[in-house]
Amino acid sequence: MSDRCNVCHGHVEQEMTTYTQWFEGRLIVVENVPAWVCTQCGETYYDPDVVERLQSVIWSAEPPSRVIETPVYDLATSD
Repeated sequence: MSDRCNVCHGHVEQEMTTYTQWFEGRLIVVENVPAWVCTQCGETYYDPDVVERLQSVIWSAEPPSRVIETPVYDLATSD
């Protein structure tokens, strides 16, 4: 991984992040994911081995560590 962001050319640093993705109609949240994050614009990059681990976790049928409830708002119906 380069130490420069492909978007803004800012500096990237390795951090632990939270990854979210919609999968089969459910919002999946994976915590403590190592990533490279731009300190200027926030663009996030993942190493290939991390992407493979994320896919494995998301596609597995194993129960999650915990389940959270989250509010959902619809901007089209908000005044």
